[in-house]
Amino acid sequence: MKTTARAEWFAGVRAQLPILLGVVPFGVIFGALALSAGIPPLETQAFSLFVFAGSAQFISALLIAEGTPALIVVLTIFVVNLRHALYSASISQYTQHLSKRWKAVLAWLLTDEAFVVASVRYRERNNAHSHWYTLGTGLTLWASWQASTAVGIALGTVIPENSLLDFALPLTFVALLVPLLVDRPTGMAAAVSGCSAVILCGLPYKLWILIAATLGVAAGMLAELRLGRAKDLPQ
Repeated sequence: MKTTARAEWFAGVRAQLPILLGVVPFGVIFGALALSAGIPPLETQAFSLFVFAGSAQFISALLIAEGTPALIVVLTIFVVNLRHALYSASISQYTQHLSKRWKAVLAWLLTDEAFVVASVRYRERNNAHSHWYTLGTGLTLWASWQASTAVGIALGTVIPENSLLDFALPLTFVALLVPLLVDRPTGMAAAVSGCSAVILCGLPYKLWILIAATLGVAAGMLAELRLGRAKDLPQ
């Protein structure tokens, strides 16, 4: 079936709209939590504008609130976002014909939610305008993240400092984590990183977060490799 760039773009926008019901509240929470962590409003909005990575932003807010050195913050963000390299590799077969400019834009917009929607679309219907679909879903998510962060900043300026926002951060991570525990690799990654964090929590400069994240990623990748090898074995 023939399609146009315009049709693909609007299809991508529509596909992302239901997911925003879960994304927008987290953007609001981040805006308020960043203020409570001591990040000024302008810098908080810039965080969402230029970083655009929910999990990395939440972790950064936690580390900044604890006075963690900037190098540790950057390294932790790097480890947490390593999964995006896997996302890129997964859809590279569908985007390798695009120009460098297109690849740069799509890479910038490739978040967890955008990847899920786009990868399903690529498998079901891949055509000359499929990258417009990915652009539509990515831009929709980006715009909603900016707006929800702004709302969170506005709310955060009127929330008392002794509120329960500090407690909301770990609850947010739990809410993000639980739905992802659907297979052995993710379960292994969560178990190893969680146990490592508890054991190493006494390390200075919050290094336990960086080390636990690294160990969790390594454990998940190892479990994924073993699972792949097991599937390749003759039955």
